[in-house]
Amino acid sequence: MKHKILGILLCVLNIQILIAQDNYEIQVFASPAQEKGTTYFELHSNFTFQGTKTIKNGIYPTHNIAHETIDITHGITNNFEIGFYFFNAIGDAGRTNFVGSHIRPRITAPSSWKLPFGLSLSADIGYQKLTYSEDDWSIELSPIIDKNFGKFYISFNPSFDKALRGLNTDEGFSFFPSVKCNYEFFKDIGLGFEYYGSFGPLTNIYQTSDQNNQLFLAIDINVFKDWEINAGYGFGFNQPEDKSIFKIILGREIRWKKK
Repeated sequence: MKHKILGILLCVLNIQILIAQDNYEIQVFASPAQEKGTTYFELHSNFTFQGTKTIKNGIYPTHNIAHETIDITHGITNNFEIGFYFFNAIGDAGRTNFVGSHIRPRITAPSSWKLPFGLSLSADIGYQKLTYSEDDWSIELSPIIDKNFGKFYISFNPSFDKALRGLNTDEGFSFFPSVKCNYEFFKDIGLGFEYYGSFGPLTNIYQTSDQNNQLFLAIDINVFKDWEINAGYGFGFNQPEDKSIFKIILGREIRWKKK
């Protein structure tokens, strides 16, 4: 019981201090790497019901736009994986297009370390068209820390993003934290919150009014063999943050060799 209370308190504290993640892949990562010799396919789908309505810095508005992202992750070893992302946008006024792609290697702390929590590190590098992003080339480093307290689960991804080419090239690494709190109310079905924040460059943290923050009410369904579903509805609280977003992630694991 004490562990559950501690986990809930950690979640509440994170929600208060974390202030958004790119709306192509709205996800808080868990620490385990994909198992060696297996491949995980994910389709990330989301729709922004209320977003930006004008072009700013050459970027298309996000109001009434759908994002479709294909994510393919393969386990190289039991502690190392490589993921590939392909971003797509669907909208009116010329907004339907292939947006870009990223590659994401990730390494996980081995079980032999006997850590009291899950730990891994991912590096995400890739390209997005400038009509959808202020920077076309960027890199992101994401430590992943998670822990189960019985049926309660919490994951924290304190991510650091750096523009390699584009409007923000001269700025240093920016801080993009995200957190997931989930409780398994039923077997293989969990409900909880996901939070995505943007604090701005580490050398020039944004004022509170300029920080972006999104809060999602989310459900995780793992009742089907080798399939996973994550869905949620999110609210943005600061301008120019997207105000209303629905997302769903459909995942399928393929084992190329039978055990």
